[in-house]
Amino acid sequence: MDFVVAFALLCLFTMEPWRVLSQQQQRLLVNMTLVPNARASGALCLDGSLPAYHLHRGFGAGKDNWLLQFEGGGWCNDLKSCLERATTRRGSTRYMTKWEVFSGILSNSATLNPDFYNWNRVKLRYCDGASFTGDAVFTNKTTTLHFKGQRIWEAIIRDLLPQGLGKARKALLSGCSAGGLATFHHCDAFAKYLPTNASVKCLSDAGFFLDERDISLNHTMRYNFKSLVQLQGIEKNLNRNCTRALYFPDLCFFPQYALRYISTPYFILNSAYDVFQFTHILVPPSADMRGHWKHCKANLAECTTEQIDTLQGFRLDMLGALRPFYMNSRRGGMFINSCFAHCQSELQETWFGDDSPRINNKTIAEAVGDWYFSRNLSKEIDCAYPCDATCHNLIP
Repeated sequence: MDFVVAFALLCLFTMEPWRVLSQQQQRLLVNMTLVPNARASGALCLDGSLPAYHLHRGFGAGKDNWLLQFEGGGWCNDLKSCLERATTRRGSTRYMTKWEVFSGILSNSATLNPDFYNWNRVKLRYCDGASFTGDAVFTNKTTTLHFKGQRIWEAIIRDLLPQGLGKARKALLSGCSAGGLATFHHCDAFAKYLPTNASVKCLSDAGFFLDERDISLNHTMRYNFKSLVQLQGIEKNLNRNCTRALYFPDLCFFPQYALRYISTPYFILNSAYDVFQFTHILVPPSADMRGHWKHCKANLAECTTEQIDTLQGFRLDMLGALRPFYMNSRRGGMFINSCFAHCQSELQETWFGDDSPRINNKTIAEAVGDWYFSRNLSKEIDCAYPCDATCHNLIP
């Protein structure tokens, strides 16, 4: 599918400049751990390889605290795209890098990650193509595809529980992009794995994908998610209260419908002008066949007045979808900025630094820490573009 390929290119161009910068600094590299018992439960990547995670141990006062971060990387919603994905690092641990850089929310530096640096930090590798929610198998005479994201999630948790997760005092389940979406679907289940007296909370970074019509008034993203839910057998793993409440239960894959049924404290980190949503929900290639938005996507200075108005309308729709959470969630938090970005928690430059994005002079790391540790009310909403001078790397 075109939107999957384009998503990969987006990640390449947004992540690589910062990767070059981080290579100039001392990096924390963490080795991959395969989950050997996963095969017995059928918890396999698309190509049948074992799932994996990267664990960096906590220390000192944080040795009993755990942070689990879902990796992101788009989805595959038909056989063609899933077959292609199975031959890449997005569908197989065989093609993944064996060492991962831990930065931002995963950093072990008190200077760079003041609230979570000494926790046990885990990155869950993404190889199922459905935000860790699928449970089906496709097979024919020549090919087998394992849609087993739900079982992968459960297998990794079972592997971590005896390593100390089962005795956690504090825990945070987080994720970026498709991984951020995964936190909506696993947040309450995560809390049930842990001691009843543990402080368990969840964070989604760039995972609040909006159920929004595109500029041609088509529900492109709704169709993509519907086909994904059907292909990978996801519906049975969605929140049951949500699926019972909606006439179209597959809509519960969208965070805006699932959020009200999550009881665990939750934090939503998102750009109101999320780059992926701009280019794939609001203006997908199928809605801009003549390329009227090509220059605007590449350079905001080249957007017409009408295009800027359309972007402002998208922001208002996102804030409208978040309004019930903002008004009614007493234990929730949010940081909705106006930077044209996608994923801000794993990049040191956006998570916590001298020139990191801010709302009311508060960085993302400070906002998340204030919320998790109940230091201050932490529901930050930015003014509309282009008012925020702390944004950088606006459009890749």
